[in-house]
Amino acid sequence: MGGSTQIDGNPKFNVGLDEQFLKLKNEVLKNGLSILGFTGLGGSWKTTLATKLCWDEQVENDTCSSYWSNIQAAEAEVLILTLHTNQYSNPEIINQISKLIVSISSFTALKNLKRLSLYMCNMSQVFETNTIPISEALPNLVELSIDYCKDMVQLPTGLCNITSLVNLTISNCHKLSSLPKEIGNLENLEHLRLSSCTDLEWLPDSIGRLSNLRLLDISKCISLRSLPEDIGNLSNLRSLYMINCAGCELPYSVINFENLKVICDEETAISWEDLNTNIKIEIPQADVNLNWLHPI
Repeated sequence: MGGSTQIDGNPKFNVGLDEQFLKLKNEVLKNGLSILGFTGLGGSWKTTLATKLCWDEQVENDTCSSYWSNIQAAEAEVLILTLHTNQYSNPEIINQISKLIVSISSFTALKNLKRLSLYMCNMSQVFETNTIPISEALPNLVELSIDYCKDMVQLPTGLCNITSLVNLTISNCHKLSSLPKEIGNLENLEHLRLSSCTDLEWLPDSIGRLSNLRLLDISKCISLRSLPEDIGNLSNLRSLYMINCAGCELPYSVINFENLKVICDEETAISWEDLNTNIKIEIPQADVNLNWLHPI
């Protein structure tokens, strides 16, 4: 898992790139661009220039009303949508952007996009109003993260056809009740995180076809009734997170696991020990934070 670092205030850059930065800044201010695609060899200061440009006050103030139709970034590999404010704890910022709508049609030029993160999005506006399946719009996606998308009841159409996916994270999407059987088509998937999807009731047996899966996280999926029978076919699975999954029954096929570490609570640990003594069990310290629960 990765970490994050919060930057207080405008970061300082002393890398001798003033000429290049001014050229980029003038281009943005002149043409009203909202998104730029940075391409080039590794070590050519792409990230440094992009970060400095995002933090420039004049750029931020003059381009915040730009339209998505300006996107012309066919070579972009990462799409980052950022709202930064000094009042990080103030939820009122959400009200200020309530009219912002991002559509899948905005991504049609991003055929090389590798990583996409959706946070607190209206999924019906992002995907369901368009005729272009996500598999055609983003065919080379490697990492997809969907977090706090409260209206998502099922995965976007065509998502399971993006066989390039390696990491799929769906968290705090409380209306998601099941995964499609086509999830087994994601032959290159290594990490599948489904944490805090409190209405998720079952997983399809086709998960057993994810031969490259190394990590599965179903923590805090409190409605999950059982693991699929074919889960024992995941010979490369190394980490299984089952925190707050006491009501989840284990199938007999879990006896097949030999190199698996299960991270769970004490009650779930007893169930595993009754079926398989070859696995490693880790019981983390109790977490009393209940912020992941959604309101009734």
